[in-house]
Amino acid sequence: MAGKKGNRIVIKLKSTESGHTYTTEKNRRNDTARLELRRYDPLLRRHVLYRETK
Repeated sequence: MAGKKGNRIVIKLKSTESGHTYTTEKNRRNDTARLELRRYDPLLRRHVLYRETK
């Protein structure tokens, strides 16, 4: 069986202030730009900006 070939891809979100990362999925067709989210950083114990990396 061939694997499914969809629009969703797995991406990494890296903290702008520490080395912590999250992994999540995004829809390649709807969100073509790099993703930026404010998430909780457990190393700093506060919310910071996370950016999509390769």
